[in-house]
Amino acid sequence: MRLTSFSDYALRMLMYAATAGDRLITIEEAARAFSVSKTHLNKVANTLTRGGYLKAVRGRSGGLMLDRRPETIRIGDVIRMTEPDFALVECFATGNQCILTNSCKLSGMLGEAMASFHETLDRYTLADITLTPEDFFPAPLPPRRASAARLFE
Repeated sequence: MRLTSFSDYALRMLMYAATAGDRLITIEEAARAFSVSKTHLNKVANTLTRGGYLKAVRGRSGGLMLDRRPETIRIGDVIRMTEPDFALVECFATGNQCILTNSCKLSGMLGEAMASFHETLDRYTLADITLTPEDFFPAPLPPRRASAARLFE
């Protein structure tokens, strides 16, 4: 089993946003923190925003923040969203061409393993994996933007 870098970055973005609390974060800031491309993180952020995990605040002092509380974001749900075609073997994939599909016993075992994988991830929320601000922000945090404070009022 191997998750794509897209899923990895999605979880990192959510952890980063959770750690920032009500402070808006930017794609550029997160890209610097993770040493990844802004273009790739922008795609990740768009997916997380469309999925209802991040909220985008537009404008000169805009940015991103969590759209849900960390304890309500199940890791398994995030992975299912970011890995819609997650197939361990060909027989799990759309358009399967394997000649053994109808009689294969391997697919049942691997299906059980996949279910266990997802069940394990479903037991954890973003709150369980969120780091302390010092883990992400060793220097003092930037000043909080006034617009972020009004979002949860």
